[in-house]
Amino acid sequence: MPDYLFDAVLWRWTGNGAAWVFLTVPEDIADQVEAQQVGPGRGFGAVKVRVTIGSSTWDTSMFPSQEHASYILPVKAPVRRKEGLDAGDTATVRILLIDP
Repeated sequence: MPDYLFDAVLWRWTGNGAAWVFLTVPEDIADQVEAQQVGPGRGFGAVKVRVTIGSSTWDTSMFPSQEHASYILPVKAPVRRKEGLDAGDTATVRILLIDP
């Protein structure tokens, strides 16, 4: 499965009484990911990925965002705490497509 390495700034989204922290996948990588999607799509256009930031690795889904013209990827609070990251910080990110 293809994997991608990039730097991204974490940002906070608040709504519906909740706050989430995301990062935006660079547009050129998002285009490559999109090109690899075959068959019936998943709910909300989600793409399953394995993410590594620092020493943390976890499986999640990233989602297409028209607003950001790319995929957005949630970064869990335990990962942010472990890696010393918060909204506004830049992280080096590796994503591996689990099931394109």
